[in-house]
Amino acid sequence: MPKMKTSRSAAKRFKLTGTGKLKRNKAYKSHILTKKTSKRKRNLRKPAITDATNVKNMKRILPYL
Repeated sequence: MPKMKTSRSAAKRFKLTGTGKLKRNKAYKSHILTKKTSKRKRNLRKPAITDATNVKNMKRILPYL
């Protein structure tokens, strides 16, 4: 059976934590920043944990993570 392929775009966006959860960066931090508050922009810098509803799909496209 051939090797499974990793989705390279997902591999660049998600990392595995020590406890096995998927870590991701938040969106909406690239442009139109003048109307966003400093607090909102500061909170967008922090990584987030991927929601449990998406984990099954993420494990499928990242088989070797």
